[in-house]
Amino acid sequence: MNKLNVLIVDDEFLALKLLEDYIGRLPFLKIIAKVKSPVKALEILNESQVDLLFLDIQMPAISGTNLLKSLKHKPVTIFTTAYSEHAVEAFQLDAVDYLLKPFSFERFLQAVNKAQEQIGLRQNMHASGGSVGNEIREYFSFKSDGRFVKVHLDEILFVEGLKEYVKIVCRDKRYVVLESLKNLEETLPKASFMRVHKSYIASVSKIKSMYGNMLDMGEYEIPVSREKKEEVMKFVFK
Repeated sequence: MNKLNVLIVDDEFLALKLLEDYIGRLPFLKIIAKVKSPVKALEILNESQVDLLFLDIQMPAISGTNLLKSLKHKPVTIFTTAYSEHAVEAFQLDAVDYLLKPFSFERFLQAVNKAQEQIGLRQNMHASGGSVGNEIREYFSFKSDGRFVKVHLDEILFVEGLKEYVKIVCRDKRYVVLESLKNLEETLPKASFMRVHKSYIASVSKIKSMYGNMLDMGEYEIPVSREKKEEVMKFVFK
């Protein structure tokens, strides 16, 4: 198993030491840097490959949430903080988990396992989904219910966002996957799939009709947002 590159960002010395200790117990994790300054963290994130980011929220100069918002390509992120009130914002930023200090090794391990699954999903999608020349991929792979699944793009009707999970709805099956809707939007080919609502991505070829603010997907109906309605009309019914 290839080791995952880890960056720790926390302005508390004891928090850095605890994470360093916990990470040291897992042979598949490799700390590439541990920093107290979010500004220094930005330098590292722009210059190095970071697979997994442990990120405090309340820090000088830049908060952890604002740091993550500033990144174009976000690594899989686990927030570590003493404050529970930032949890909603953290998950809106697609964090894989939110650890409240002080946290046990068992709770840390649970978060790492979730992160490992999401990193594996991203790698599988890139392996099966990268374009070669003008070729567009026909399928992608992901992990669902403990097993790897390969789904042909033509089977997908739509994808629904469920906070840190997505539901991939196919003609005869549904899968719940630990991934963000935003990441899937970037992964699926834009010629075939369209974000029609903050919580939905639709397969363009499966849209039968639109009436009001609903899209007819055959057996299903999904909403289209007011902001996307004109774009859907132009792209789907041109």
